[in-house]
Amino acid sequence: MHALLVIDVQNDFCPGGALAVADGDAIISGINAIMADFDAVVLTQDWHPAGHSSFASSHADKAPYDMIDMAYGPQVLWPDHCVQGTQGSAFHPELETDPADLIVRKGYNPAIDSYSAFFENDHKTPTGLEGYLRTRGMTDVTLVGLALDFCVNYSAVDAAKLGFKTTVRTDLCRAIDLGGSLAEAKQAMRNASVILD
Repeated sequence: MHALLVIDVQNDFCPGGALAVADGDAIISGINAIMADFDAVVLTQDWHPAGHSSFASSHADKAPYDMIDMAYGPQVLWPDHCVQGTQGSAFHPELETDPADLIVRKGYNPAIDSYSAFFENDHKTPTGLEGYLRTRGMTDVTLVGLALDFCVNYSAVDAAKLGFKTTVRTDLCRAIDLGGSLAEAKQAMRNASVILD
């Protein structure tokens, strides 16, 4: 049984959004086209409260993309994005959401960011997605979405570590590529036995 995980295809990550990924909307029709090929479809949604600790605006004298040390480790500071209930947090209007069996919201704890669909950034606090996939009998997952070098990467590495056969459709992802983050992410995925397709 094979699940499709569609990572964060939201307005703020698409052109014109607060944390836009170049050509982020170019992957949507391709994602829609493959949904019917899977036994389950899961959408993830970045879902931050206003004033989230990962926002640069929450830290005096810090700018977007600065790095800080949080209790759980290093953290990139981001522009305010995907604030709960805003238009930016909504799924891109071209993304077909009706085929989704489940929507997983992440990043809603104000004290910790959450890139992965499986764990918050402490790498310990689960989202519940693993349990859902196991109880549905899923053994394989394919990931698509935004951004390849952050939320897709972390989700894919966690999926592989949890024992799912994990594939990333790189043609249906786009990356931020912050200071070489894309090359690092691809290597991290390969090291975790993720198949880059």
